[in-house]
Order: sequence, then structure tokens, then C-alpha cells
Amino acid sequence: MHLLKTMLCPRLRCACCASALPLALTSKSFSPYSSSSLNHPPWSGLQNWRQSPLNHDRLWGPAGPQPPVSTPHSTTELDDGPVALCYSLAEMGAMVLNTADPLTKSRLSHLAFSRWRRENLSIGVSEPPRRPARPPKPPLVSPKEIPAPKNSGLPLNAYLLHNLAHVELNAIDLAWDTVVRFSPYTQILGEGFFADFAHVADDESRHFAWCSQRLAELGFSYGDMPAHNLLWRECEKSSDDVAARLAAIPLVQEARGLDAGPRLVQKLIGFGDCRTSSIVARIADEEVAHVAVGVYWFVSLCKKMGRAPCSTFKDLLKEYDVELKGPFNYSARDEAGIPREWYDSSSTTNQDKKEQLSKVYERLSCIISMEKENSSLNSPRK
Repeated sequence: MHLLKTMLCPRLRCACCASALPLALTSKSFSPYSSSSLNHPPWSGLQNWRQSPLNHDRLWGPAGPQPPVSTPHSTTELDDGPVALCYSLAEMGAMVLNTADPLTKSRLSHLAFSRWRRENLSIGVSEPPRRPARPPKPPLVSPKEIPAPKNSGLPLNAYLLHNLAHVELNAIDLAWDTVVRFSPYTQILGEGFFADFAHVADDESRHFAWCSQRLAELGFSYGDMPAHNLLWRECEKSSDDVAARLAAIPLVQEARGLDAGPRLVQKLIGFGDCRTSSIVARIADEEVAHVAVGVYWFVSLCKKMGRAPCSTFKDLLKEYDVELKGPFNYSARDEAGIPREWYDSSSTTNQDKKEQLSKVYERLSCIISMEKENSSLNSPRK
């Protein structure tokens, strides 16, 4: 329990104290974990995604994803590449984070996950960089400074694809940072946590490869227009709290991809670029797994803390100033397993009112526990 507390913000550390208090204050009627989210089953494809074989379809062919043409060099990369110098998943993740070139980062991400899966390496422990290595281009600016499509020098399809490539590159780093940053807590979180987020990183590296390939086909490359650093700023906010990381990244940032994907596909179809729209549609479809992973581990962590997932999610967004923006793609979010009451105020139920009452009991329990502890420390020894 001590290790779990070190990964949480002060408000949630207090909740961990409450979970060990007398049963009278955590009875079933006011159980912090009596959340309506338990009535929402996880994504039906989660187990199949976890057990799926390594996906080497990093090229977008005439009929969709396909593996690249095999060469003598590609068959020896796992043995001779830089990943061979690492002996754990966390070490390889740190290596990816410290790689600046986008295509190399994407390739090494896949090699790292592949080697870890094939050789059954340990999770290990490593230290992430303060910020991931980045190439000189694109320049990173504030969202307000991103040029409009007509002023970007790119046609609309390349403009939209460049923005998506930037999101996918950041997503590689966000997933690996989660693996590396919280690697000291493998005992608490479990190896499955790290396996899932390394798998997410591998998926994102494939998505970036598709975007980069298509940009080249259109006569452009990643870095041809400015990009923002908003995604990494959200990641930095949650660098000391695994629950906040899960809330901010898969449950907010990744979920926004579910919302935006269909709209982006329609814009590309309207522009007349069906090949790019097919790539974007496939990426959006695969993002469901990443959001589902976030839901699974967030609920799991709340269970360890004895906290209600819905109220905890809302508390964390407020604590870390993370904004929820619509319009929401309800069908995709439902498929990924995010209960609507977590993000849509119009879906508030009576259960949420119970959760609000349970928070009062949690805080009261924590205060009583601290008072008892102080009283025992201050009492004279016999």
C-alpha cells in the first residue's frame, strides 16, 4: 500500500488511508467502489487484442496494411540493432524516448516491443528523460500559432494527415513514458499494465509509419508545417500520479481520437482522397483498444484504492485542470467501455449522487484515521 500511495496525488493518498478503516465507515451502502461503471463491461475485444500475434503490417499497400518487403538487413535488426543493448522493457522504452528522428523512433518502438515479446524479457526499471527527444522540425508552437489550412502551404489532405502524424508520434512517447516512468512500481501495478502500454506504443508506431508513408506519397513529410506541444504538456501534468496519467491520456486524449476520427474521415472523403481516408479510418478503429486499456487499468487502480471510478475520474480532471471537450462519439466510447456518466453531465445518475456522498465518508474516515494515529503517537508510554 505504501508504494501505491507514492504514485498518487495527496487527495488520493488520503483515500488509500480510508480503505483500511473500520467497516462501519465503508459499509456496502456507502462503499467508495460501488460505482455504476461496474455495470459497463470492458471492450469485448480486449483479450483478443492482448493475445494477438506481433503485427508487422507497417506498410500501407494497395489493399490496406501489409508487412514491408523482407530484406537480409530487416531479419537481423532484432539481433544487431540498438535494442540488443537493452535487457528489459523499461530500458528499451527509455531508448525510444531518447531517439529524436521520428521514423527511427517508430521503427525502434516496434523492434523493442517485438524483442520483449519474443525473448520474454523482464519489465525492469529505467529513468525516462524529462522530455522525449525531438527533431529540429517541425517547430513546436502554441495551438493558436498553428496556421490555418489555407496558410500552411499544404493541401487539405496533407494538412490533416500531418496533424494526425504529430498526434501518433506523441502517442508513441506517451505510451513508452508510462511504461518507463512507472516501471519502479511493477509489483503494485502488475506486469500486465506494462505489457498493455508497450502494446499501445507498438500500435502507435505502426500508425505513424502509415501516416509518414502517405505524406511521402503526397510529396510531403512530417515536419513540413509547425505543430503544437499540447499533448506532452498534458503528459507532464501527470508525471507523479499513475491514476492521473490514465485519466488524462487514454481516457481524455485518446478518447478525443474516437470523437474526431469519423469527422476526419468524412473531410478526406469530401476532399476526394479515399486512400488517406482509409488509413485514418483504420487508425481510428484501432484506437478503441487503447481507450479500453485505459478504462481497464483505471478501474483496476480505483479498486486497489477503494475508490469509485466515476468520481475519482472527475476529481482528477479537476485536480490537474484537464478539460473534457465534445462533441462526443458515444457509440465508439461505449464500445471502448467508458461509461457516459464519466464525461457527460447529462448522463448523471442516482449512483453518482451516492458516489458524492461516499466521498464525504471517505474524507471523514481519513480524518478519523489520522486523529487516531496522532493520538497513539502522542499518548504517554506505559
